[in-house]
Amino acid sequence: MAEELETAQIPPHIMAAMRERMKMAQRMSRIKHKIVVMSGKGGVGKSTVAANLACVLAEAGTAGLVDADVTGPDIAKLMGVEEAQVKATDTGLEPTTGPAGVRVISMAQMIDRDTAVVWRGPLKIKALKQMLSDVEWGDLDYLVIDLPPGTSDEPLSVAQEIPDADGAVVVTTPQEVSLLDVRKSIAFAKAVKMDILGVIENMSGFVCPHWAGTPGRRSSSNIRIRKRRKPSGGSSKLYGPA
Repeated sequence: MAEELETAQIPPHIMAAMRERMKMAQRMSRIKHKIVVMSGKGGVGKSTVAANLACVLAEAGTAGLVDADVTGPDIAKLMGVEEAQVKATDTGLEPTTGPAGVRVISMAQMIDRDTAVVWRGPLKIKALKQMLSDVEWGDLDYLVIDLPPGTSDEPLSVAQEIPDADGAVVVTTPQEVSLLDVRKSIAFAKAVKMDILGVIENMSGFVCPHWAGTPGRRSSSNIRIRKRRKPSGGSSKLYGPA
């Protein structure tokens, strides 16, 4: 009787939040490694890196990919599952299957292609939590989480909800403005006690198809990142049309 009275005194919204957190913890406990892909600014190829990383990891085991960019979801397009419908079951949402067997979930699969998601922070966070807790990921070796650019609501929510994440891969480009923002991403990861697994410099050069050379100067961002003693995950180049 005393136990029933104590339970009844807990506000319903608190109980709902507790149940949601427990469900997320159960889902995440079946995933061995969680890797966050983030960037300080948009347009650096972060989602492309996340998609390729998930496909590579799928060769070593089972992998999933979450598009945590609720208002600008691109993962479904990159993974070729834009037209695939997310199915609801009695126990949650069933992710779609992309290349290499990667299990994919994205807001782009749940709304019309041309519909703008005009949501404030709380609604975006709620949608992100649902993609993590309501999706039937099953047993995974790797889960890649593609965050939106910056260090605002979504990155902070992921850091809080998945404290056992292996760490973050930070994507940047050689431009000075991108370097300014990547410093903020690294500072954010440090503030939330998230390890930096590596820094990838995307579009670091241009490979001409007509001669075996890569024009351009040495990357200033790569030099400065190394000076800050952060692990470098390598670089990628742009390839011109043949």
